[in-house]
Amino acid sequence: MKIGIDSFGCNHGQSGVGAYLLNFIKNIPEDSPFDFELFGLEIDRYTYTEDTEIPFSSVRINENPKTIKRWHKRRLRSFCKKNKYDAVLFPAAMQVLPGKIKSKSILVLNGTYSTISNRKERKRLKKAFNHATLIIAASYYIKDDLLQSGFDGSKIIVIHNGIDHKIFFPLEDLDQEFVDIKPFAIKRPYFIYSSRLSGSDKKHIELIKAFEIFKKRTNYPHRLVLTGSDGDYSEKIHEAAYNSEYASEILITGHFPQESLKQLYCGSTACVFPAVNEGVGLPVIEAMACGVPVLCSNLGALVEMAGMGPLYFDSDDVEEIAVDMQKVVEEKDLTKMMIQKGFEESRRINWETTIKETLAAIEKI
Repeated sequence: MKIGIDSFGCNHGQSGVGAYLLNFIKNIPEDSPFDFELFGLEIDRYTYTEDTEIPFSSVRINENPKTIKRWHKRRLRSFCKKNKYDAVLFPAAMQVLPGKIKSKSILVLNGTYSTISNRKERKRLKKAFNHATLIIAASYYIKDDLLQSGFDGSKIIVIHNGIDHKIFFPLEDLDQEFVDIKPFAIKRPYFIYSSRLSGSDKKHIELIKAFEIFKKRTNYPHRLVLTGSDGDYSEKIHEAAYNSEYASEILITGHFPQESLKQLYCGSTACVFPAVNEGVGLPVIEAMACGVPVLCSNLGALVEMAGMGPLYFDSDDVEEIAVDMQKVVEEKDLTKMMIQKGFEESRRINWETTIKETLAAIEKI
């Protein structure tokens, strides 16, 4: 059987959905019963398949989001028929809004339907969901959101995303003063937040305010490192950092590949993750797998994914975030316990299980 994989909407691998596709492709077993083929923009011909033999079918349209959505509405059906796909996997279903096709369609959802505010977008999304053969929700939080929004639960299953434990693991002998990742040499100690600068629900600005309180109260030498590609909200986040009285100690790095992220995590004092609508929240798991204490929001799928590892806080309470940042610096026994629990929790999340369950779901339909 031939399975098409849609790489549109995956931000060239520089987003959570992009990381999903990169890892999915990399971990497909050699004895898989399916023949896979990626399709998408010509610019992504080698983004996801560089170290694999999976073929890539180029769609020659421009990268404008409206053009991509229009293609999925008007041309996807004939494209799938021409390429003889028995089924199509859509890792970024919420971004591309796939139309009705004759092939079996599997939509992967890493975000929630109820947080979409645009009525027209919600209507198109609902239509896409109703056409789907199978919906894979990346957490029970996402599935519950779909059920509460009135979608058919009989075709919704939960398969958690994985993380690559060959990449994310503790590094020994990190005694150097700087974490040297070209083009940055990041001076320690620092807190890290890894998330795309894409919306107010990511709570970057609240974290900056909490960091200011932490600095005023303690006068500790810690910095704040915000890493992630720019999105719709990036201008406001850059402005908040620039206007902070601690602007010189706030570093916004842009996107880092996974291998570099490991160094950033391992060199940090803690990972602080205040996003409130996360359908998955893999950076929290990645940090815990690296042996780093995690402070994060008590909303979204984070409690489901991270379990007993982190300290949880109310992301709108900047005072509470600041207190937890101080705790993780000063209370060594607490930090040691968090690292141990976090490491144990992270072992549950792996790509081998994700791929195995996804292939079984495709085979079933």
